[in-house]
Amino acid sequence: MRVLLIGANGYLGRFVADRLLADPAVQLTALGRGDDADVRFDLASGSPGALTRFLDAVHPGVVVNCAGAIRGGARELIRHNTVAVATVCEALRRSGCGARLVQIGCGAEYGPSQPGSSTAEDAVPRPGGPYGVSKLAATELVLGSGLDAVVLRVFSPVGPGTPAGSPLGRLAEAMRRAMQTGDGELKLGGLGVQRDFVDVRDVARAVHAASLSAAQGVINIGSGRAVRLRDAAGTLARVAGYGGALHELDGPPGHLRSAVGHPRGDSDHAPPVTYPYPDGCGSWQQADVRTARDRLGWRPRINLEESLADIWMEAACRI
Repeated sequence: MRVLLIGANGYLGRFVADRLLADPAVQLTALGRGDDADVRFDLASGSPGALTRFLDAVHPGVVVNCAGAIRGGARELIRHNTVAVATVCEALRRSGCGARLVQIGCGAEYGPSQPGSSTAEDAVPRPGGPYGVSKLAATELVLGSGLDAVVLRVFSPVGPGTPAGSPLGRLAEAMRRAMQTGDGELKLGGLGVQRDFVDVRDVARAVHAASLSAAQGVINIGSGRAVRLRDAAGTLARVAGYGGALHELDGPPGHLRSAVGHPRGDSDHAPPVTYPYPDGCGSWQQADVRTARDRLGWRPRINLEESLADIWMEAACRI
């Protein structure tokens, strides 16, 4: 099976590439903007005709699209997440290769959900920010394309390679600096949100399974369990061996309560509160992952503690 992977040098794409390369039945071709891609092509600015000619030459059986942007203004997000997918869909419609499309969506397409609930694929999407809107528009393009296609809505991916600018990446970096300077206290904001964390290697397994399956439509990929960020911070402190106090700054100005460790009464100089999940999903997200189990034969295997240990390992080695 020949697979064309778009976005192979991105956070998810690198692990998807590793997973596909481990399958001896897969012949992998990487398309992207970087110099390390087999073929250089910018989906946001390239024409469908040019991509069609490449598809006809390579003739893949599956196209996996891991490309996209998670940061930037609305115009940039639309260009990289929506226009780019429109290019892929149009090129596939024009091409004679008849390839199956596996599109990587995200949990932010759903927007806020009721605390305690699990979001299934039939939930009405109400994205709360431009990122979720741009990804939802891409999903709708794929679903309306008439192609043999599946959209994997990935919730909150974590594990090795987690970007330093992501919420858990920032936590690990703050903890590394505190340990390096001998600071026995760490003040953190935005720890009250709860998210469904899924290891990036499990996401790669889901992409592989979707490539081989006949499943169509939308399929959630998550752990099926929401975890409060303050609990993840506590686990990260344990695997890192950080014995200091983690103080939470989620309340009004001047408010301080201890999340982990022993409280200290020096909140007068607390820094401004920052909320680490500006994804428009509110305080709670939890995926209903039964469809992935039933249609892909997929279940998450790697627990959050292992994912956090890998995040910490990379942070600790950072100079």
